[in-house]
Parts: sequence; C-alpha cells; structure tokens
Amino acid sequence: MNLTPRLKAIASYVKEGSTVADIGTDHGYVPVFLIENKIASSAIAADVNEGPLNNAEAYIEEKELSDKIETRLGDGLKALKPNEVDTVIIAGMGGTLIANILKESKEVADKIDRFILQPMVASDELRKYLYNNNYKIVDEKLIREGKRIYEIICAEHGAEEVEDEIYYDIGEKLIEKNDELLKDFIEMKMNKLSNIIKNLENASSTQGKKKYEKLNRKYNQYKELIDSI
Repeated sequence: MNLTPRLKAIASYVKEGSTVADIGTDHGYVPVFLIENKIASSAIAADVNEGPLNNAEAYIEEKELSDKIETRLGDGLKALKPNEVDTVIIAGMGGTLIANILKESKEVADKIDRFILQPMVASDELRKYLYNNNYKIVDEKLIREGKRIYEIICAEHGAEEVEDEIYYDIGEKLIEKNDELLKDFIEMKMNKLSNIIKNLENASSTQGKKKYEKLNRKYNQYKELIDSI
C-alpha cells in the first residue's frame, strides 16, 4: 500500500530486521507496510481504544499478516513487556503525552533501542524530556502534508547536552542538515508568534510584559536563524 508522506517518513527510520511496536496504531497501516516490505521481522500494533484496534485487526487479517503482527489493547508502553521489541513508534499525539508515555513505562522504555516519535504539538516539551532523561536525538526530519508541516524525531538512549534553548523549539538536527522545509517551518512559527506578540504589545500587567519580552526574544532568535540559512 502507499503510505501518506508522514507515515512513509516514520517508516523510513525503522532499521531492517527490527521488531517494532506501533503505539496508537489507528488502522495498522505502518506495521503492515513494514512487514510487507520485509523491513520489520515482526510487529505489535497497540492502541488504547477498541475502535481503532478493531480497524487495525481487520486490516491485518485482510492482508493475511496475523502471524507477523499482533494487536494489543493497552495504554502506551504498558501494552508491552521489557525486551519484546527493539523499536517503538509513537506518532500522532501531543509531545507532552508522548513524554508521559515514556516516563510512565521506564522499565519498558529502557530496553528499547530506537524511538520514532511524531508529536502533533508541544515538540519542545518532548525534546526537553528526551534531553533531560538520557536520550539523544539521532535524526529529525520535516514532512509537509497538506497545509501542515510535521516533525519526526528519531531518538536512542545516550546523554546529549543542549547548547541553546532554541533547539527545544527547532531540532538541532534539522538545522545541521538544513532540512529542505526548515525555512518554511521557521516562518510558520514566526507568523504564529507574531500574532501572539501583537496581542501582548499593550499588556499592562507585569506577567504580560514579561511574556511579551520573552516571546520577542524568541522571535528575534528565529529571525537570526532564518537569516543564517
């Protein structure tokens, strides 16, 4: 089957021969793709909701892959036991929720080699969690789908320090390799920030003024970054 650009980019980070768990699998498209293309040797498709899991089960059965892909009802990594898989995909959730999933199942997460994460929002909170909890980001990429640009983070265990807080908002790997969508991505962030700053221009409270100054600094950082690309 043909995956969407977002799902295809997620699948591209799975190493050949991996055992994979897709957390929040929805229709099970990614596990099926990975098995059909002989990228993964086996997979677990897990979801916290019965509806999406039933959809995944039906699709997996239709593709006659039930012997290679197991479906499980469960909340995050709680659906797994330690050492069951070496690669985990957590996509289409908020960054804070993804961080909580990793934090709440540390015993399982500690035994996983590769994490392919795609936060819908709060990617900065997710990166903060990774950097502060002995994960290193080995790669990132941006993918455009419709009007939206998605961030895909590939992480592994290992210590890594952040030299500048701007890298929480915009992944350092994206800047290092000058991702082809980086400029558009920063411009989108600047536009959103500009609207918030405009609404805070006449803030009279101390808190409002502080927020205005903080966001203004961030906006100027974005501008410096985009000028250097």
